[in-house]
Amino acid sequence: MDGLNIPLSHILLVSSLLFAVGMLGLMMRRNIIFILMSLEVMLNSTALAFVAAGAHWGQPDGQIVFMLILSVAAAEVAVGLGLVLQIQRRFKSLDMDNANRMQG
Repeated sequence: MDGLNIPLSHILLVSSLLFAVGMLGLMMRRNIIFILMSLEVMLNSTALAFVAAGAHWGQPDGQIVFMLILSVAAAEVAVGLGLVLQIQRRFKSLDMDNANRMQG
């Protein structure tokens, strides 16, 4: 059995739609948790595009870049969680507009 063959254009379309949803969430929301979730969606959509392109051309490069994206996403989550905790403690809110008014 040859497996399921999905055209590359369909996968790239799904990836671009996910990226657009992530960008929309990044631009519209003010809550830092939603901003971080939108960044994760954007990273996952780029990872999907790389894996699909690598599978289409039969090269392992897409999977290697996927591993790099996973490590960047893990670092982003770790740093983001620290920022979320500090912003919550300092401003008693996760609204980014309050964090923009930081006082030394």
